[in-house]
Amino acid sequence: MDSLGPRIKELRLEANLNKAALARRVGVSDVTISYWESGAIRQIGHERLVALAQALGCPLSRLLEGDGGSRAAPLYLRRLPPAPWQDPAAGRIELPFELVPQLSWEGECFLVTPAPGETFDFLAEGDLVAVAPTEIFRQPGLYLTEREGRHCICKVTQGDSGELQFAGQDDSTPSGYTPDTRLLGKLVARWQAAPI
Repeated sequence: MDSLGPRIKELRLEANLNKAALARRVGVSDVTISYWESGAIRQIGHERLVALAQALGCPLSRLLEGDGGSRAAPLYLRRLPPAPWQDPAAGRIELPFELVPQLSWEGECFLVTPAPGETFDFLAEGDLVAVAPTEIFRQPGLYLTEREGRHCICKVTQGDSGELQFAGQDDSTPSGYTPDTRLLGKLVARWQAAPI
C-alpha cells in the first residue's frame, strides 16, 4: 500500500489545489499540509482525515487505499445474517497507522456501513466503521452481535463476576448474555457522516 503522504499530494494536485487552498478547506496551516505530504506528521486524526477527503473531493476509502484494484469498498451491514465479511468477495482493509494511531487491535478489519434503509444503534446512515471479526470478548466497547437471529450493535462490557453485559444506545440497564447471543466483530474505528 502506498504511504498516505504521497497520496495526499497526488489527490491535491488532481483537485487542482495548492497547499494553501487545501489548508483553508481542512482548517490547518499549509505547513501542516507539507508535513502530511512528506510524512513528517504520520498521525492524522479522524476528523482531519474526513475533512481532508471532503476537501479533496474524494471518498475516504480512496484517500486511505488509493486507486489500486485491491481497494476495499464499504460492505453493507444488514439486520439479517450473514455478517458482511462472510461474503467471499468482501474487500478487506488494513487500517493504516496514520488513521488510528491509538488502535490496540491486530488482525483483519472490514469497512462497513449500514445498508440503505437499515438502522442500528450507534450508527447513523452514512457512518463508516472498521469492524474486526471476533467471537471472543477482548475489551469493552461496541460490538456487532447476533441476537435472536438479527444483527445489532451493542456496547459490551464485563460485569464484576466476569459475565458479559450488553446495552443498546438508549439502554441504561444492560442485559445479560443469552444462549442465542453471538459476538461477530469489534468496532475498532468509526467515522460519522458530516451533516449536510
